[in-house]
Amino acid sequence: MARLLHNNVALITCDATHHPVGMLLNLDGNTLQSQKFQSQLEASVPLKKQLWQQTVAAKIVNQAKLLVEQREDGKYLFELSKQVKSGDSENAEAKAANFYWKRVFPDFLEFRRERFGAPPNNLLNYGYAILRAVMARSLVGSGLLPTLGIFHRNQYNAYCLADDIMEPYRPFVDKVVCEIIRMNGRYLDMGTTIKKQLLSIPVMDVFIDGQKSPLMNAVQRTTSSLTKCFEGTARKILYPEICLTI
Repeated sequence: MARLLHNNVALITCDATHHPVGMLLNLDGNTLQSQKFQSQLEASVPLKKQLWQQTVAAKIVNQAKLLVEQREDGKYLFELSKQVKSGDSENAEAKAANFYWKRVFPDFLEFRRERFGAPPNNLLNYGYAILRAVMARSLVGSGLLPTLGIFHRNQYNAYCLADDIMEPYRPFVDKVVCEIIRMNGRYLDMGTTIKKQLLSIPVMDVFIDGQKSPLMNAVQRTTSSLTKCFEGTARKILYPEICLTI
């Protein structure tokens, strides 16, 4: 375990049903960690609101692009992404979610996004847990504290920042789930084959800054850009976009 942490590996513990329930991260993931911690701690409220605005807008754009890829109309979300205000004061994220979840999966599933709801909620939960682990690992590697978020502030959540910065990446998990549904229809119990597909999320191709990259590499670029924002050397977080394949 110590050797894994020395190599900045996120060690995930699973329960009896093979669902992730815990995560162990290296506390010394960056050589300039103290300096970067200080920059993060001193980040102003206006900066955090601007970063959250960028994050929500990027998430909504990816949701819109996935809808278009699924032969649905994404125009409303594209327009909404341009209207996100500082700190998302008008809750565009919730408006987008209400529109998105009604359309992204086939009608025969009668889907409602609930953590303990019917499939494919189980697939989404598993995929998001993988994504969260990748994001938390990269934040630590970039010298940041994954506990201190820019928006999420739950005192019982050790990964508030990971939950913040993974938001624009969630539609990539949704994309994989859409592919699973296309292959399996209603039969969405978590078997070996489906788990294998979800475990491919860290290496799936995404486009970031105009270039194709494995998702886990894109996450590293995102967390590195976030560090620069905290340090005052950049003003924008670098997020990936879904590249339309239709």
